[in-house]
Amino acid sequence: MNENFDKDIEPSLRLPAEWEPVDAVLVAWPHEGTDWAYMLDDARRCIGKIISAISRFARVIVIGPEAPASEYLAEPCVPENIQYVEIDINDTWTRDYGPITCVDADGNTLLHDFKFNGWGLKFASNHDNLATLRMFEKGVFAGRRANRLGFVLEGGSIESDGEGTLITTEDCLLSPNRNGELDKEEVELYLKQTFGLNSVLWLSHGALEGDDTDGHIDTLARLAPPGDVIFYVGCSDPDDVHYDCLEAMKRDLEALRRPNGCAYSLVELPLPDPIYDPEDGHRLPATYANFLIVNGAVLLPVYGQPMKDLMAVQLIEAVMPEYEVVPIDCRALIRQHGSLHCTTMQLPVNSLAR
Repeated sequence: MNENFDKDIEPSLRLPAEWEPVDAVLVAWPHEGTDWAYMLDDARRCIGKIISAISRFARVIVIGPEAPASEYLAEPCVPENIQYVEIDINDTWTRDYGPITCVDADGNTLLHDFKFNGWGLKFASNHDNLATLRMFEKGVFAGRRANRLGFVLEGGSIESDGEGTLITTEDCLLSPNRNGELDKEEVELYLKQTFGLNSVLWLSHGALEGDDTDGHIDTLARLAPPGDVIFYVGCSDPDDVHYDCLEAMKRDLEALRRPNGCAYSLVELPLPDPIYDPEDGHRLPATYANFLIVNGAVLLPVYGQPMKDLMAVQLIEAVMPEYEVVPIDCRALIRQHGSLHCTTMQLPVNSLAR
C-alpha cells in the first residue's frame, strides 16, 4: 500500500446519495480576481439565480471575499436561508474543492478535505485547496474534518448511490497529474476504505469538448433515486465529434451491474446543440447531466435551446415525478467550462453548526 494512504479510515462510514436530505449547499461568489473578471456581471447573475433557487429548498453557504449583492438574487428567494462566509477563493467550482461528506450509523458527519490541485495542475488552486479548512476555522461545520490532503479527489468525479456503490471515470481518477503514483487497484481500494464502499464502477469512455476536468462523471452520467436509474448524455448525430465516445460510454453503462446483479435502467439525455465561445471559437461543454438534486428539487442547467431544454426537463420529470424541476439558464457558466452542478456541493444533515 502506498505510504500516502490514510491510516485513520473509519469502516462504518457511508457516502450519502445526493438525493438524501441536506442541511445546505455550498456555493462560491465570483469576484474580480477570478477568471470571471471579463464577464463578472453575467456570472454573478447566473450564480445569483442558482443561490436563489437553492434557498427555496435548503440553506446556502456562500463563500468568497465579498458577499453577493441583493441585486443579483432572483425571486422567488428566501434571503434568511443565505449565509455568507468570508474566505479567499481562486474560483467558483465548489463541487471540486468543497468537503465530501460521509455519515456514520448514528447520523454524525465526517467532512473529508481532499487535495484539490486545479484539475491535474491546470489552474491555480492555492486558496481553493484551503477553503474547507478555512470554513472549519470559522466554525461553519458541526461535523469532524478528516485531513485527506495526501490524495487528490474532486467531488464532480464521483457519483454515489448512498448504499455502497460509486461510479467514476478512468480518465479522471487515473490521471497521472492527480494520483499518478497509484494504480487503478490502489485507487479503488482507497475509495472503498474512505467511503465505506462495496463496489466502484468505472467508465472507460466519455468526454465532452471543452471539459477541463478529464471527464468528470457529473458531466456524463448521473444516478437517480432510488439508485437504479442512470441519466446519461447521448449523441444522435454521427457527424458530431462526440458521437463515437458517447456511444462507447453507453456500452460501458450497459455493462454495469447493480449489487443485485441487475442492469441499470438507462435514460438518455440529449446533447445540447453546439455552443461556441465568442472569444476563441472553441466548443463549450454544455450538458444536461450537470444537474443538482436538493431536498425534493432538481435544479437543471438549460442553454437557450427550447426543444432540447424542454426534452431534458420532461425526461427528468418522468423519472422523478415527485421532484420539482427548476430550469436555470447556464450559458454564462459554460463560458468557463463548467455548469450548474459544478458550482455547488451538498452538505448532508448534521454537517452545519447551528
